Amino acid sequence: MQVTPTLNEGLKRSFTVVVPSSDLQARCDARLKEVARDIRLPGFRPGKVPASVVKQRHGQAVQGEVMEKLVQESVTKLLEEQNIRPAGQPKVDLVNGPDSGKDLEFTLEMEILPEIAVPDMSGLKLTRLVSKVGDDVVEKALGDVVRRNRTFTTIEEDRPAGKGDVLCVDFVGKIDGTPFEGGAADDVNVEIAGEGFIPGFSEQMDGMKAGEERTITVTFPEDYQAAELAGKEATFDVKAKALKKAEDPAVDDELAKTLGLESIDQVRKIITEQAEGEYNQMSRMRIKRELLDALSEKVDFDAPASMVDAEFEQIWARIEEERKAGRLDESDAAKDEETLRADYRQIAERRVKLGLLLAEIGRKQEIQVSREELMNAMQQEARRYPGQEQMVFEFFTKNPQAVESLRGPILENKVVDYLIELADVTEKEVTPEELADMPEATH
Repeated sequence: MQVTPTLNEGLKRSFTVVVPSSDLQARCDARLKEVARDIRLPGFRPGKVPASVVKQRHGQAVQGEVMEKLVQESVTKLLEEQNIRPAGQPKVDLVNGPDSGKDLEFTLEMEILPEIAVPDMSGLKLTRLVSKVGDDVVEKALGDVVRRNRTFTTIEEDRPAGKGDVLCVDFVGKIDGTPFEGGAADDVNVEIAGEGFIPGFSEQMDGMKAGEERTITVTFPEDYQAAELAGKEATFDVKAKALKKAEDPAVDDELAKTLGLESIDQVRKIITEQAEGEYNQMSRMRIKRELLDALSEKVDFDAPASMVDAEFEQIWARIEEERKAGRLDESDAAKDEETLRADYRQIAERRVKLGLLLAEIGRKQEIQVSREELMNAMQQEARRYPGQEQMVFEFFTKNPQAVESLRGPILENKVVDYLIELADVTEKEVTPEELADMPEATH
């Protein structure tokens, strides 16, 4: 194999590789002999099919198979000999193929990973924000449990519904006069001025009586979970069927038993533990953000343009979706497209650089992702698709790249944990609201 460098500029590299035609021919001949041993043709004993017949039938396919394998081996050997770590899949272009009568020749183009010097992390100071789960948080969650388990009794008195009453209604939602998917329901219990519906929905039923019909107009919140409805005005044709009274269950052990638990204290304990888990997750996100901001100031290398391009395209696709749905925040919505693209390209470059730095720290510290950790990640991903778990596992089995997409975040978090352990961490107690007030994301 003859290798000729043709470009060495920044992180870009290209080579011309020539493999003698004799090497290709020898491999083709050896492979055809293997095929001849297994081929079965009428009129010939196993293993006795003439070489000319085997070549006529399988020569083209064998030649393509051998050439592809030879190119792959040549690329792998070149990368090892040149001590090159490509930033992505190298681009291979064939110059002379096996049918040209010349040596096999191809070009190889790629970007390489930059040389990354791990910065000195001594003296790194971080703040871990922590928040306690107060009784008010537990009681509020317990109140939600009570509301989900309330019972309703019909009020026989012929009177209009007032605040706190419940109307059993049928409704049909429309946008521009056309019913929309998911906008209709029957026998729904709606508490007048209660929570759980679009703002203004239940309030406009105040004063309705059983048997009465009313059309109300509401506007879906800008952050509504169904993007196609967010920010849109809709009308609802409402028919009141019965006036009811909501009765809350007692907050006692009997309520706990309806939830499959033994006591109300156990319910409170579970609520507390769930809230603590959420607070811990937010706390970790905040300290990770602070760590990444500190690392970003120490980054001193160029990022491969192809990796930045790929990261930017993912970010921009999300921005386009947000813009179409009218959910861009005010600061982004006020920018022209050129400015917006420039801003998010900077974010893409920062993300790539931080990702490369964390990966390099992990490599030098020999931080590994275990098979068990990958399996756990696959199980978590599979649980997102109830009833299709086996299909998800088969997808990962057949797509190694998909498995690698799980490995990256696991490795990053393990490196983050390693760096936090090295840092001088000070705890600061804050309110749950302050803990949840995440700064604008840049990573």
